[in-house]
Amino acid sequence: MESARRNVWLLACCQALLLTNAVTLIAVSSLVGYAIAANKSLATMPATLYTIGVAITAFPASMWMKRVGRRNGFLTGTAFGMVGAVIATLAVARADFVLFCVSMPIMGAYNAFGQYYRFAAADAATTDFKAKAISFVLAGGLAGGIIGPEVSRHTRELSQPEYLATFASLIVFTFLAMAIVSFLRIPETAGDTAGAPPRPLREIARQPTFIVAVMVGALGYAVMNLLMTATPLAMTFCGHPYDAAAFVLASHVIGMFAPSFFTGSLIKRFGVLQVMLAGVACLCACVGFAVSGQAVMNFWWALVLLGVGWNFTYIGGSTLLTETYRPSEKAKAQGANEITVFGVQALSSFSAGVLVNSAGWQIVNYAAVPMILAALGAAAWLLAARRRNPGAPSAP
Repeated sequence: MESARRNVWLLACCQALLLTNAVTLIAVSSLVGYAIAANKSLATMPATLYTIGVAITAFPASMWMKRVGRRNGFLTGTAFGMVGAVIATLAVARADFVLFCVSMPIMGAYNAFGQYYRFAAADAATTDFKAKAISFVLAGGLAGGIIGPEVSRHTRELSQPEYLATFASLIVFTFLAMAIVSFLRIPETAGDTAGAPPRPLREIARQPTFIVAVMVGALGYAVMNLLMTATPLAMTFCGHPYDAAAFVLASHVIGMFAPSFFTGSLIKRFGVLQVMLAGVACLCACVGFAVSGQAVMNFWWALVLLGVGWNFTYIGGSTLLTETYRPSEKAKAQGANEITVFGVQALSSFSAGVLVNSAGWQIVNYAAVPMILAALGAAAWLLAARRRNPGAPSAP
């Protein structure tokens, strides 16, 4: 248990640095894109390519870590992050939109590897500690949520052109992450290479629990990404200064990760599906605040609730997913989950730019409603099914 807690602490630090990079990119990539793109409707294309990079790397990253181990896999991810940050810095210096777009999927690959921090913590944890291990690692993102917007705010005009120093700072953060990863000692999970033979992915993916875990996690992430990506542009169009947008985004990321300190305990006490449904309710409330006005506090309440809703659906989905596979199946099951989550997220990211430019902030929020309702229906259906048959086994 002591080793598991040490790994959780180190992985939480890695998560903080990962989110510092991610939140900084979210805060400024669309603004940089808008400034240097000839076609302004492509302003969120860099953010979309970043997400595509996550999506296309997610499954290969899982299989690579199965081959070389978690520690070496995470080192590979930080190397991607460093290369991407160098290219992005050069692109900003040259005001080169194409080169800037090239850097984004490379940095997305870093994020793809980093998405497995939570599963690495769960792999080495006891059954009772899994939900808390996932929560505590994601709680590290709270530091990233605070540091990222502050970094972008203080480095925005530190050197010219604007945001050059911001992207240069990401090189430093990825180097620090690489140093911390080198201290990880994650043992091979018992059963990774022994026990029952692994089932085909199609058999794992047919399980209702797997479908609901992936579906709610993916839709919750898609809603979060759609609204979050559109927020800096929407606030700019509403006449709010950048500092206000940075404040809203910082609060949003605190909403995403601060609940992680108790989400695992809530899951243990009330049940994973109940927590996921609470997350969907927060997403509904987010849309309500967003469409009711365009003051800074409307954006603030909407984005905080959006963060909490994401936290409950994402940690809930990740925890539920661990019920659906054997240790020998974890690489492909986790990889399939990640590629689905971030594939859907990529679509929502691109849609954000198109919708906010062509139709406005309210339409962006209305576009989230069908996804929220689908997540609600899936989680409620599985909860009802389990209540009808409480003795049914939940693990394979």
